[in-house]
Amino acid sequence: MSVAERVTTYRDNMRAAGYRPIQLWVPDVRSAAVARLIAQQGRRVARADAQDGSSQWLDANNAELWADQS
Repeated sequence: MSVAERVTTYRDNMRAAGYRPIQLWVPDVRSAAVARLIAQQGRRVARADAQDGSSQWLDANNAELWADQS
């Protein structure tokens, strides 16, 4: 059986089992451009957090969550 036939059979079996194929695109974190973008967004979040101060509630709740995991 060729590779194409095996793939077709696999896909047919998956469809018969109630699945459907999708294509999912995600950021390539190995890319320098994506790394720069992530760093830039992180700096923006940190600046907004420092200016706003409203994250204290979130930080406190996160601390409780992590304490419960120990």
